[in-house]
Amino acid sequence: MDSETLTWLFLAGGLILMVLEFLIPGGVAFFLGVSGVTVGILRFMGLLSDPVSATAVWLLTSVGLTIAIRPFIKKYLKPETFFKYADEDYEAMDQVAEVIEELNEKDNNGRIRFDGVSWNARSVEGIIKPGQKVVIRYRENTTWVVDALGGFEPDNNQKTKTPERG
Repeated sequence: MDSETLTWLFLAGGLILMVLEFLIPGGVAFFLGVSGVTVGILRFMGLLSDPVSATAVWLLTSVGLTIAIRPFIKKYLKPETFFKYADEDYEAMDQVAEVIEELNEKDNNGRIRFDGVSWNARSVEGIIKPGQKVVIRYRENTTWVVDALGGFEPDNNQKTKTPERG
């Protein structure tokens, strides 16, 4: 590779890295790009003719800029951040989900679709058929415990409760 091609590679690579910083922010690509452009200019001026010394200067200036300047940039140009307590169980309470595999109160073999994900579930009471809507009440480990939205269907062994008349 001739000397002029290497100079243009340092210049173009440095500019590309500086532009990439806008797409993938973090500060490091920008410093690598500034180092590349600096080495390209030094090679263009004839101060760095050897490819090995040019690469060494690029590495040293990249590390130097990253260590020396990045902390100041992070201190004075803080990104916009926010903090929120994440309690998925609390946020899921009283949300509506769809049954995709039959639910009962005896085991955790049933499944619901909630927030686009399939979850183990069981009903509070009775059998709930696939396609019905349920309301999430709480979670036990990884199993959601749900109530039927608008009633439930008792299983065969369960007696239907009727009010006693005096």
